[in-house]
Amino acid sequence: MLNIAVLVSGGGTNLQALIDAQNRSEIPGGRIAVVISSKADAYALERAKKAGIPTETLIRKEYSSQEEYDAALLQILDCYQIGLIVLAGFMTIISDNVIRHYENKIINVHPSLIPSFCGEGFYGLRVHRAVLEKGVKLTGATVHFVNEVCDGGPIILQKAVEVLEGDTPEILQRRVMEQAEWKLLPKAVALFCEGKITVHNGKTKIREDSI
Repeated sequence: MLNIAVLVSGGGTNLQALIDAQNRSEIPGGRIAVVISSKADAYALERAKKAGIPTETLIRKEYSSQEEYDAALLQILDCYQIGLIVLAGFMTIISDNVIRHYENKIINVHPSLIPSFCGEGFYGLRVHRAVLEKGVKLTGATVHFVNEVCDGGPIILQKAVEVLEGDTPEILQRRVMEQAEWKLLPKAVALFCEGKITVHNGKTKIREDSI
């Protein structure tokens, strides 16, 4: 059973999707061992506590340097013997040091079809606002491994979502969450925990019997 750490900063809707999937026995190879928040008042912490999952709070400004913060994060991850890190709306920088320590063991969900509307500055409602401003007809979500390039790691799963007439950034955000993010993330976590994802030459391969 692989231990999973979910890193959060806000409401924790993607965390809740993982908790719900776990409760439905849809992540048979792993379990959420700890939820780590970058904010003491994040509602995601309440979701974790209701589910009986241990929580930790790690606030960047309480550390004098990135190195000290990295050491504290790595210590927590080591303490819980973490085999997979899931970034679920985590708004604090993950340093190259941590990424190298957990190479191809950190996954993130991004609210667009990478390589569109991703990279520096594209997060949350900013993504959906940009989608609407551009006038594209399809958007979606992507689950990918995290590497040193922002939103540049190997893609695991993607799902398209239609953009509708009259959409606002908030309406579109909700549709992308419901139709893509909350489905893709638990599936990607399950595939990883069952050892069904491999990375070769910067690309992922998923066992054919898993799709």
